Amino acid sequence: MATRLGLPDLADDYTLDQDTIDAFRRDGHVVVRGLASTAEVEAYRSVIEDAALRHNVESRPLEERETYGKAFLQIPNLWTKDEGVRRFVFGRRFARVAAQLMGVDGVRLYHDQALFKEAGGGLTPFHQDQYYWPLDTDHTITMWMPMVDVPAELGSMTFASGSHKLGYLGEFEISDESEAVFRAFVEEQGIPLATHGALAAGDATFHAGWTLHGAPPNETDRMRSVMTVIYYADGARAIQPDHAYRQADLARWLGGIAPGEVADRELNPLLFSER
Repeated sequence: MATRLGLPDLADDYTLDQDTIDAFRRDGHVVVRGLASTAEVEAYRSVIEDAALRHNVESRPLEERETYGKAFLQIPNLWTKDEGVRRFVFGRRFARVAAQLMGVDGVRLYHDQALFKEAGGGLTPFHQDQYYWPLDTDHTITMWMPMVDVPAELGSMTFASGSHKLGYLGEFEISDESEAVFRAFVEEQGIPLATHGALAAGDATFHAGWTLHGAPPNETDRMRSVMTVIYYADGARAIQPDHAYRQADLARWLGGIAPGEVADRELNPLLFSER
């Protein structure tokens, strides 16, 4: 079914098998093949890419940026700026898969972000996403869906399997330091690293908020355009920020609610619920 904009509505269910759910809970990451069809990706690709590049504020050449800036162009909360992107981000199909993987009744939106790794773009240092998020739940998850086919040399994701079970691993923002510290930690602990191989446009990886992950440089002459959506369990509450990044996230993504309040304001709509 198409929306009034002529875009697919992404509301139908995707059949998720138990092996996939079990793999996510064991490893903290999983791939869901064909979550969006070729036709759906073709319909949304230009909408997402146009919106992302229109709202991108990074203008420095790659060689003038720090490691984080070289990793990707990062354009967040596009759903608030473009109706077509909103329809993608609000896709019930995607949110239901996120809820099923986590084993929760409903999920809310934390925020979306386009992550475009430019031709020649640098590595994405190993990190934990939830280091940034002032939420009282471990039921958090990111969907990472490429809008283009992603062979290994284009910069696919690498995950430290099972690392989500370790929880918080230290105050390390995405940086050269996080790359060095977490790579050494993974090696010392014998934690297996995994990728999901080449991805087709419309495949999606999902990873838990505490899962250590990163990506290699983009050594091609093509942009790696990816759209991500971050979900958390409905009913989660804000916590007292324990560092500046969480303080900033509380204000920016959770509407500045007070610690202890349920995170259910306008910026965090309910995207799926079984109730």
